[in-house]
Amino acid sequence: MAGRAGRALILVENLSVPLDRRVWQESTALRQAGWEVHVICPKGARQDTEAEVVIDGVHIHRYPLRAATGGPIGFVQEYGSALWHTFRIARRLGRFDVVHGCNPPDLFFLVALAMRRRGTRYVFDQHDLVPELYLSRFGRGRDLLYRGVLMAERLTYRAARVVIATNESYRQIALTRGGKRPQDVFVVRSAPVVERFHQVPPDASVRRGKPYLLCYLGVMGPQDGVDYALRSLAKLRDEHGRTDWHAVFVGGGDTFDAMVALSRELGLGDCVEFTGRIPDEDLMRYLSTADVCLSPDPLNPLNDVSTMNKVMEYMAMSRPIVSFELREARVSAGEAALYAPANDESEFAKLIARLLDDPDERRRMGEIGRERVAGPLSWEHSRTALLAAYEAAMRPR
Repeated sequence: MAGRAGRALILVENLSVPLDRRVWQESTALRQAGWEVHVICPKGARQDTEAEVVIDGVHIHRYPLRAATGGPIGFVQEYGSALWHTFRIARRLGRFDVVHGCNPPDLFFLVALAMRRRGTRYVFDQHDLVPELYLSRFGRGRDLLYRGVLMAERLTYRAARVVIATNESYRQIALTRGGKRPQDVFVVRSAPVVERFHQVPPDASVRRGKPYLLCYLGVMGPQDGVDYALRSLAKLRDEHGRTDWHAVFVGGGDTFDAMVALSRELGLGDCVEFTGRIPDEDLMRYLSTADVCLSPDPLNPLNDVSTMNKVMEYMAMSRPIVSFELREARVSAGEAALYAPANDESEFAKLIARLLDDPDERRRMGEIGRERVAGPLSWEHSRTALLAAYEAAMRPR
């Protein structure tokens, strides 16, 4: 592989790097395999704020970007700005052997097309199914904008020499809706590096004087189910009489302020804490102390077939999980989670209460999860698949 290594340009829009853990792991894996790796991404709000930086041999180029507000038109404006900045920086950086586009949006193939005459190949890293994301986030049905995002996905598949899918459900869509050949679609699961997620001594202070700590880690967008988690916690209090817990929600996103407001409307202000994004050392402290971790993503066209990073990270920290019944959630977690019927907040609350009362079950589930991410779902398997995808992309046709 090292003999075929060249210059790779990785494009990502929805998170800065190295905050985007999947993109960062892919970048460092390619660098270690001999590739010269450049990443173009937005600046972060509080971290990843430098315009140009080299970290562990990876060249990162960042641009300012204001996140979308409002409905779909806000995202059209955001994606248009990101694409303009990406073209501007890519032109300055010169020729690349591979342009590696991480969606959303499904527009980065345009950057690769501009370089095609110089032999650039396009690798499509499908983080999200954007048509399903549109249906799940906006609830507008299969309108004109939906048909537009479906066309963008179709053009992206057509431009891609190789497709990287995050799980088998996404791979099947690349083969069917995308019309790709089986030998051109590789599954590279989002898997935490287990050495990075390590236990530290529990910190009783984060429980805020309560016996138990509940933890949510992840993005807070309309489709991520933080509202389901909060209503479930209200039912845990009201239907089960449980006030022996404190809950912490780690992360940020479009609905962060709305979720803080909802927690107050539900009378949870004293027992629910929102931290925003925090450094790794603080995250390890919360997860090492947590008794139960929450994966409240509701059933919708996107979530049912998507792998949730938080589930993998909970398992890496040996934490038991409560989730709704989703196809890929069960593929990822197996017996490391308990599954409530889809979108049933009362059952979600009941499963939390059940785990709080059963320390042996919590321990057993945590051990199962850790074994899964250290074994069959480990990043080492994903790294091998990533390098195989690049080798396929570089083969002459």
